[in-house]
Amino acid sequence: MEKPYNAVGWFEIYVNDLARAKAFYKAVFNREMQDLPTPEGDMQMCTFAGIDDAPGTAGALVKSPKMGPGVGGTLVYFSCADCAEQAARAQAAGGKVLQPKTSIGPYGFIAMVQDTEGNLIGLHSLQ
Repeated sequence: MEKPYNAVGWFEIYVNDLARAKAFYKAVFNREMQDLPTPEGDMQMCTFAGIDDAPGTAGALVKSPKMGPGVGGTLVYFSCADCAEQAARAQAAGGKVLQPKTSIGPYGFIAMVQDTEGNLIGLHSLQ
């Protein structure tokens, strides 16, 4: 029998300015970003530092001539202790709060922010 798995196994957030995006995400989530080697010379990647045996998935910021940032594509929700805190950090780091902390009933709370590259990201917390 195949072992069950979570629906998301990896995510990529496309950026134009990798250094600016790394600084934004480090400021918002207080997490180190690690550069990743890439097979293609025209692409740059860095990943959110992983935590062994923790729930959730890994992902990366990607600068590639084949893909660009923007609102309306894939929406990634980041898990937070209190999404209002990360929304405030996002604004302080040069992003925009598009939807402040909002109840989603028994599923907790969400907030929506736009990063410094123009990407829409979601923030989710249980309180």
